[in-house]
Amino acid sequence: MPRNVSHPDEAIVLKRRFGQGAANIDKYLELDGYKAVQMAIAQGPEMPTWIINVMKASGLRGRGGAGFPTGLKWSFVPKVSEKPKYVLVNGDESEPGTCKDHVIFLEDPHAVIEGTMIAGLAIGSKLGFIYLRGEYRYLLKIVEKAVAEAYAKGFLGKNIFGSGIDFDIITQTGAGAYEVGEESALMESLEGKRGVPRIKPPFPAVVGLYGGPTVINNAETIASAPHILLMGGEAYAKLGSERNGGTRLFGISGHVERPGVYELPMGYNLKKAIYEVAGGVKGGKKLKAVVPGGSSCPVLTADELDVGLDFDQMGKAGTMLGSGGIVVLDETVSIVEFALRVISFYQHESCGWCIPCREGTDWIKKTLARVYAGGGSKKDVDNVQYLAENMMGRTFCPLGDAAAMPTLGFVKKFRKEFEDYIDGNRAGTPVMSEQELVGAGH
Repeated sequence: MPRNVSHPDEAIVLKRRFGQGAANIDKYLELDGYKAVQMAIAQGPEMPTWIINVMKASGLRGRGGAGFPTGLKWSFVPKVSEKPKYVLVNGDESEPGTCKDHVIFLEDPHAVIEGTMIAGLAIGSKLGFIYLRGEYRYLLKIVEKAVAEAYAKGFLGKNIFGSGIDFDIITQTGAGAYEVGEESALMESLEGKRGVPRIKPPFPAVVGLYGGPTVINNAETIASAPHILLMGGEAYAKLGSERNGGTRLFGISGHVERPGVYELPMGYNLKKAIYEVAGGVKGGKKLKAVVPGGSSCPVLTADELDVGLDFDQMGKAGTMLGSGGIVVLDETVSIVEFALRVISFYQHESCGWCIPCREGTDWIKKTLARVYAGGGSKKDVDNVQYLAENMMGRTFCPLGDAAAMPTLGFVKKFRKEFEDYIDGNRAGTPVMSEQELVGAGH
């Protein structure tokens, strides 16, 4: 069963989890709910500056994958604007291997609502949007109920908490497109357009949703804000590592004894997370590789796991912390098949706007399918690397990079396994069916 392995007194985002009933507003209020937003309002005219300073001091970095400092991001929004300002919560959790935000929406939706309000107060916005991925429609009912409860209490709408400030929240779901997890494509989708990325600059903080200044943050980032205000930025920062404040949710899945969503301090050792937190490799098998932050992150071999789970340390290790989805692969996994499944996902989810992404993902998928089926040549491995390298940095949005980076990691670190497939020296029998192979481009 998923559990929090931080000391109970240290749990931050998961402090209201485990059947405490915090999805109900009365229970949320018993558990310090909506105290942070009232604390912010009590700061009076200094409220926006106070909120941003606390967030900067916390060292909170975006939990969606990019890791940009949250307080700094909020400070980019101009104080004066002719157009309305907006807060947009990115709940389009579509990265394979990632399953953390759904826990927040399921068990602590009011934390997202309160965090949205705090972000709105920080930038001078009167309207926030909570955007859920299309497959999360079952969570939409929970979030909408929580929003309705907040309105009924007078916490949302006109004159919130008697402050003279108005703030509203609107919920929305997508239609199941991975692409709209990219912030500009998310805005396009929310405006009722096709979910394709925008050219930057201008950036959302200046010209965002409906042309107005917009703050866009991941759901976990937003849900962390109330906790940070209550405990203080410096105290929160001390829970993590240097330049990486606080704790973070990690979804550990794959071949582990205890898969689940865990809250760990930033900088926590990856090997320790796998073997002590998640109980080690399932069935006592040998560990082969780990995808440390969702499928777009370059793979780590079993010899590369002595590294801290924060943005800087993972970067130095040649990979990324990403969205916190740790996927553990044991010795039975075919890296060739795994690489094919990953690129098949990105090829399917490419919006087709950029030629390098549209054509590159398709050709990589077809080539890997040929290798996997036993009809490849060693030149195919070179071609896959060439294609991936030429996709990097050449697309409007990061989806091209998200497809290229893991592909390069697989080919560079497990080249012999690809060559063994080509030579017919496979460790085992392929497990993809003929139908799946056809779907993968064979």
